[in-house]
Amino acid sequence: MISSRDLEQLLGGLLLNEPETSAERFSEIVVDSREARPGALFVALQGEHQDGHQYVDDALFRGASYALVSEQSGLRGSSMVVVADPLFALQEAGRRWRRHSSAQIVGITGSVGKTTVREATFQLLSSRFSAHQSPRNFNGDIGLPIALLGISPSDQWAVIEIGPYSQEEMELLVSSAQSDIGIVTNVGPTHLERFGTLADTERIKGLLPESLPAHGLAVLNGDDPRVHRMSDRTTADVVTFGLGSHCRVRAENIVTHGFGGISFELHDTLIDERVRVRSPLIGGHQAMTALAASCVGLRAGMELEEVAEALATLTPGSRLARRSAENGATIIDDSYNAAPLSMKAALDLLAASQPRRIALLGDMFELGSEEQAAHREIGSYAAERCDWLIAVGERSRDLIDAARESGHPQACWVAEADQAMDILRHSLEPSDTLLIKASHAMHLETVVERLAAP
Repeated sequence: MISSRDLEQLLGGLLLNEPETSAERFSEIVVDSREARPGALFVALQGEHQDGHQYVDDALFRGASYALVSEQSGLRGSSMVVVADPLFALQEAGRRWRRHSSAQIVGITGSVGKTTVREATFQLLSSRFSAHQSPRNFNGDIGLPIALLGISPSDQWAVIEIGPYSQEEMELLVSSAQSDIGIVTNVGPTHLERFGTLADTERIKGLLPESLPAHGLAVLNGDDPRVHRMSDRTTADVVTFGLGSHCRVRAENIVTHGFGGISFELHDTLIDERVRVRSPLIGGHQAMTALAASCVGLRAGMELEEVAEALATLTPGSRLARRSAENGATIIDDSYNAAPLSMKAALDLLAASQPRRIALLGDMFELGSEEQAAHREIGSYAAERCDWLIAVGERSRDLIDAARESGHPQACWVAEADQAMDILRHSLEPSDTLLIKASHAMHLETVVERLAAP
């Protein structure tokens, strides 16, 4: 993490005052004053509905050491770092700090799976190297520069998540990160309301491998045709991962153990070596997560056995959790967000559970022109993987229609989460396994909290 002295040097030419500085590193960089802790840097940003400058006093009261503010705010003092545009200054500081850093940067993008791949890659590298990763899902025009500014001089690796909302933002992000290794997890119908079409999504995500230097490495999902053909857009070395026989690094003979994790054979076809892996990652689809992380570990100089040992110690991501209902039923809580690819993965995990298997699914947002087709696809997919299907939300009418057309005998639709809650409260049995998943805006986490044991 940078210090106030570093910030002053990084913003040379942009600073409009001379704040008092020190070599003591910031504890964190925040844009929400409620998150400020002692030693933090608070960045006052102008949003659509609120102006961060109104909360500078609150951030300082909570212990923030400095505030990065706009000249138009009229704020002055030794703890104020005054610039014309705080967002631009934050982005420029991140870009410049990255260029000062000797750490190898791993950039990760894709429609789904970025966070789990980032966490797995960071943990794998940390088993041998000093490493840093993006905090939480800091992957956009505000979060990514904060992630870059968190890199310490001692870090050998930094794993950075890249999640743009537009081509313009993606160009900014890849230019700022200057990745040495770029991972593309997949291309699917996510954020199409912002990107446009799947072809647009492919073009935008492909800017990451396109930005890599000739001495870099593109780590591409070889099972996804849209990702696989990005190999033509980069001058860097390319390694493909997946289940297909054409992939360089493969997972073979995958066995799922429910919440006990997965096991598989990790096969590096270049040297034709295999090693058996047992990992606590949950769900068969997480073999792809392990493969992507493995590609980075191998590039970093780790041996195949060393990679397997690191994969065995991974901590599963926090978004999917196993919880117990008050009556003893098992809840698979995946209510944080949803997209077609992640919906299928969650349903596969449910299918591997003991019956009765119940799926409470809600609307998926930002699918654009693919909205109806995507919900129908999930409905058909769910029909073969659960014993009882409940869908909530207007978009999910299509999901239920497709499930019924596929012959599902027990599929029902409700308009609101409270209605689903009432059904489950009276019908959930102790031996049931219940999957709850939808886009975050559906707030199905409220159903989880009301059903779960205290």
